[in-house]
Amino acid sequence: MSVADEPVPESPSADDLVAELRDAREEREAIAAEIERYGEESVQAVADAVHEATRLFDRYEDSATGTGDFEAYLEFQSQFAELVESLPETVPERDGFEEANEAVDQRTISESDFRRAREAISEAGEIADLLDRREAAQQRVDDAERAVNERLSAIDRRLDELAELRRLGDADLSAPTEQLTEPIERYDTAVREAFDAYVRDAPVRELLDLIETTKHYPLIDYQRPPPDLLEYVRTHPAGEEPLSTLLSYAEYSGSKLSHYVEDPTAFETTVPVHRTYLDRIGPEPLTVGSPPPADELRYLASELVSVVGRFADEETVALARTLRDLARRDDYDRLRNAVVAETELTEDQREALRNGEIEAEAERLREERERLERALEN
Repeated sequence: MSVADEPVPESPSADDLVAELRDAREEREAIAAEIERYGEESVQAVADAVHEATRLFDRYEDSATGTGDFEAYLEFQSQFAELVESLPETVPERDGFEEANEAVDQRTISESDFRRAREAISEAGEIADLLDRREAAQQRVDDAERAVNERLSAIDRRLDELAELRRLGDADLSAPTEQLTEPIERYDTAVREAFDAYVRDAPVRELLDLIETTKHYPLIDYQRPPPDLLEYVRTHPAGEEPLSTLLSYAEYSGSKLSHYVEDPTAFETTVPVHRTYLDRIGPEPLTVGSPPPADELRYLASELVSVVGRFADEETVALARTLRDLARRDDYDRLRNAVVAETELTEDQREALRNGEIEAEAERLREERERLERALEN
């Protein structure tokens, strides 16, 4: 467990986020109103016509001008005239397309004629742009809403941290925390020693089988053995060696290795590739460390008794059993809060609790959260 000192970042501010969301929504609504004024179908028709006209301009401007390709000149005039004639009479800015058609309906077409034609449909292009602008405006709204939601998430996280600080600030720092920490430390020390001794002598297949069984104990967080490694140590004589011996074999050359294992190829394709996993096997998943919540310690202790009993002496197992008794203490939560407070609270945090800074920050954040939530709902 840890308690952060850092407050929610102040940039961008809530005011900036709310203003951006409001502006983005107003822009989207203004564009939507403009599209509605023309009609969705009419705007789409203009956009299609502008797209096709621009395609024709781009395709034929070089070949149909001056003394260029006569066939291209005829093709262009025919296709552009057909485009204009196909436009409904009511389509917005139809006059611009007719003007563009007149500009290119010449015996010869110059570059200036193409420029006049493009200029003639420029206002239609602005109508066509409404669709892209609407999409961009919606993206702006989405981004603004996402930024507000991210800020709300950050506020909620910080409020949780402040609530934890206040809870720890209420801890009884005069409580006899050693009544909790010392039994846990005695157990942790004993289980580390017992596990290290076990690893020194036990066949590696037995060690990996032990770790494999912890899949039935969800609070004991061992990484399960790789299946091919587990299969190898179960089916080859090298699995009868302790872990340190197996790791030393992994350093041998092929010729030297053949004197120690019956199938060097099987060994080399299985054990060295899992060297990192084998090196990391240790007792830590069997330790408790900082006191967890009472319910968690109660269940963890039961799992530890079952697993530790497979390799440790009765004294170590008995220490694991005492953990269950610890978790049943009526004052467990009070002692645990004091332990966590001693460990987690910095002097700056204690001072902030004493002078009211923590509560003041929480109140500011609650007000900011309310303002942001209203902005999202409107």
